[in-house]
Amino acid sequence: MNLQGKRVVVMGLGQFGGGAGVTRFLVSQGATVLVTDKDPADKLAKSVAQLADLGAAVSFRLGEHVESDFATADLVVVNPAVKPDGNLYLQAARNAGVPLTSEMRLLIQHLPARARTIGITGSAGKSTTTAMIGHALRKALGDDRVHIGGNLGGSLLNSLPLIRPDDWVVLELSSFMLQGLREDHWSPHIALLTNFSPNHLDWHGTLEHYRSAKHAIFDHQSDDTSDVAILGPGCEGDFHPRVSRCVTVNAPSTQEKSRPQIVLLVPGTHNQINAKMTASALLAAINRPAERVYEDLSDFPGLPHRLQFVCEHRSVRYFNDSKATTPEAAMLALESFEPGIVHVILGGYDKQADLTPLAEFAAHHAAGVYTIGQTGDTIADAAEKALSTAENTKQNRSTTPDDSHRSADSSHHFADPSPRRSDTKKVFRCGNLSTAMATLAPRLRPSDVVLLSPGCASWGQFTNYEQRGARFIEAVLLHTGEGSNITLG
Repeated sequence: MNLQGKRVVVMGLGQFGGGAGVTRFLVSQGATVLVTDKDPADKLAKSVAQLADLGAAVSFRLGEHVESDFATADLVVVNPAVKPDGNLYLQAARNAGVPLTSEMRLLIQHLPARARTIGITGSAGKSTTTAMIGHALRKALGDDRVHIGGNLGGSLLNSLPLIRPDDWVVLELSSFMLQGLREDHWSPHIALLTNFSPNHLDWHGTLEHYRSAKHAIFDHQSDDTSDVAILGPGCEGDFHPRVSRCVTVNAPSTQEKSRPQIVLLVPGTHNQINAKMTASALLAAINRPAERVYEDLSDFPGLPHRLQFVCEHRSVRYFNDSKATTPEAAMLALESFEPGIVHVILGGYDKQADLTPLAEFAAHHAAGVYTIGQTGDTIADAAEKALSTAENTKQNRSTTPDDSHRSADSSHHFADPSPRRSDTKKVFRCGNLSTAMATLAPRLRPSDVVLLSPGCASWGQFTNYEQRGARFIEAVLLHTGEGSNITLG
């Protein structure tokens, strides 16, 4: 569509820059834009301020949506988090014959070369892997040859004049974005899936719908264009790319877990896997050997709110992993540290995910579990039940003569996490972050770790995961006084 003189409605300004970025792009193409968002003006003040210089080309309807705005537009640009099915306002646009699109769809329609695109999706780890690929590509090619965008935040639309046909574009693609890209029959040249587990079922409705949306990253690849598919550990059973150049990255062996082969600043086995996937992507893109890629990643600092090292105070380390909004992501973060030293803060908004495995793992692996938010009691109940069951099993073994020679952890997969602690209580229902920090502080020992890795979305108590992480860092600052080492990111 030629946007000159068109009236475009942007549904969802948001606070991560995507809405502001697409609005600025639309104005640059000659459109008149109405930005509409259910959040009030005071909550969106930062995003509104980014558009102040556009003058009369942009108007706002904040705090509500109005059907007539959608029915009388020439085009509606929909925030990817808006579920299209059953939405009153989007239905009004459809009934009036108004086309719908998204910021990501507009971007891929204007990119100069699909053959220079790398797309990354997955239930966890996609942001870090996207950043790793961008970091390593920039080391190899130079900063001005690589452009990173998508679900990481912001918009590449306004960088289009800087993107040359031989530049590389690295895109983090959420399931919401991929669902929309299906209409364009588009998949990236190199498509990478980090992992797959239940997530966003409140939006997708079923696990199969969610899996299908993720599969869209492969659906329109072709051997005719030498496309490449890269699957993370455990994905080959649920995902079946159509291209012959399909690479599966295996999980580290037990020996590799105990002695990581890749030297990284960011901890955890999952980041070793992210680095392996990055190496596979760069080998496919520019024939970069894995050893060179690992060297390039040795100074990769990680992303804010993703196992972000905050500070060390009196031999206790503090990590902000607020971006861990799924149980699987939180379990990966816990696994980054040895048993019995982690005081983990869990809980948040209920996305209908099964939190029992996370609660059970945290109960056995951590030194303390501190729950917050809407799901706090659910996690605490499951953690307490797991500990009670383990204690009963232990008592039963001690009364059975034949068990006297068995190892202490032979009946389950968890070692005794905290033999040096005299207190027996491990699960604390805290409700909010400040209470959690106050509760865990007296229990800290040298070499312990304090970890915010909620395993749930932030809504309800916080605007987004970034605000949650910032509040955690502020609480750490208040407790430790290590302000010079802390950035809110």
